[in-house]
Amino acid sequence: MKKIRYAFVVASLYWSVAQPASTAFVNVNVIPMTSEIVIESQTVIVSNGTIDSIGDVADTAVPGDAIIVDGTDRYLMPGLAEMHGHVPGRSSGNLDRVLTLYVANGVTTVRGMLGQPSHLLLRQDIQENNILGPRLVTSGPSFNGRSVTSPEQAARMVAEQHAAGYDFLKIHPGLTLVEFNAIAAKANELGIRFAGHVPEDVGVQRALDAGIATIDHLDGYMQALLPPHEDPSGGLSGFFGVFIADQTDLTKIPAMARATAAAGVWNVPTESLFEHVTLQAPSPDEMARRPEMKYMPAETVAQWRGGKRNILDDDNYVATTAERAVAIRHRLIAELVRAGAGLLLGSDSPQIFNVPGFALHRELEYLVNAGLTPYEALRSGTVNAAKFLETENRFGTIQRGLAADFILLDANPLEDIANSTRIFGVMVRGRWLPRAELDGMLQRLER
Repeated sequence: MKKIRYAFVVASLYWSVAQPASTAFVNVNVIPMTSEIVIESQTVIVSNGTIDSIGDVADTAVPGDAIIVDGTDRYLMPGLAEMHGHVPGRSSGNLDRVLTLYVANGVTTVRGMLGQPSHLLLRQDIQENNILGPRLVTSGPSFNGRSVTSPEQAARMVAEQHAAGYDFLKIHPGLTLVEFNAIAAKANELGIRFAGHVPEDVGVQRALDAGIATIDHLDGYMQALLPPHEDPSGGLSGFFGVFIADQTDLTKIPAMARATAAAGVWNVPTESLFEHVTLQAPSPDEMARRPEMKYMPAETVAQWRGGKRNILDDDNYVATTAERAVAIRHRLIAELVRAGAGLLLGSDSPQIFNVPGFALHRELEYLVNAGLTPYEALRSGTVNAAKFLETENRFGTIQRGLAADFILLDANPLEDIANSTRIFGVMVRGRWLPRAELDGMLQRLER
């Protein structure tokens, strides 16, 4: 590497403090994410939510009215994107909790993977800085075996969601091949992306051929690794194929990775979700005692404990097979990256033991465990997210003219990915939130 409580009134969601004209991060080490470099001793000036200038600390004048943030021995990097998150509805009692947890962990963009009509207004409110939260990219309501009744009705749903203004379509299990094909054809005709799960009747190769934008959870890959004579049907494959990992042919992984790259399809592994649910250790009780669980309602954590216990108690569960499934997924993640396939950071929070924001930092560690470098892991939640969303000129790197979405860290995450959790402060579209303010936000969520 080169050195160069649902708040008690909805109004609490709204920003109440006028922001200064400018903020200056002085003498900071910049990790621009344009390449694997650290640019030392810089001053970064933000005005009106945008990066106004970046320059050497000795040569860059600081506006007289600017808030000064001391960056000495600290590292400034772009905010993270949660590319598989579940955002509550605009009137939900959990919305404030989820948005707060994301922001407090430096998550400045979320791709919401289970949309509803209220998200269209929520997206606007966040973008216009009426609500403090990460920018929202939203799917429409799910296409699944219950919401879709025929190919013709599926195509009408596509047209309706496109007209409503959703950013993309969410694919869930249960679709037949003909229904999936109808969705893909209409979506491609209208120019709206579709993404998410790979229905069993479809399979990974057909999803790639149809132009699915992202495959989330590595869904379908375990089944695609089965030898031709193996039949994955009958509901015995378990949580994303955890029960069939001992039947897979690993020699098929490189070809699958190349096919994914050739199709231009991105993956959001949500490895944290898979490992949290399927591995015996840590136990459900141990995971329920993790520090971040205090920010979730007790009943939610109890449900999560039960969800993991249900997997471990299944008659088809074998601990060594689950461990093999994790190893296969690690190899697949690494092979996808080496083949040039796009990888995006996502945790599927809030799901089983994945607390919003906190889970994304655990996801970074799991990606590194899978063989990625810290830089490659961080790219999946910064540069890659902006590229996938076709917004490279808006955020994802630290460059003049881009959105001021930052995390200021006390240590270099390129040296140790765990340093991504050492957050000194967060900037969300130009609003600076120092550690004390972040702690206050978190404290009101504690049980």
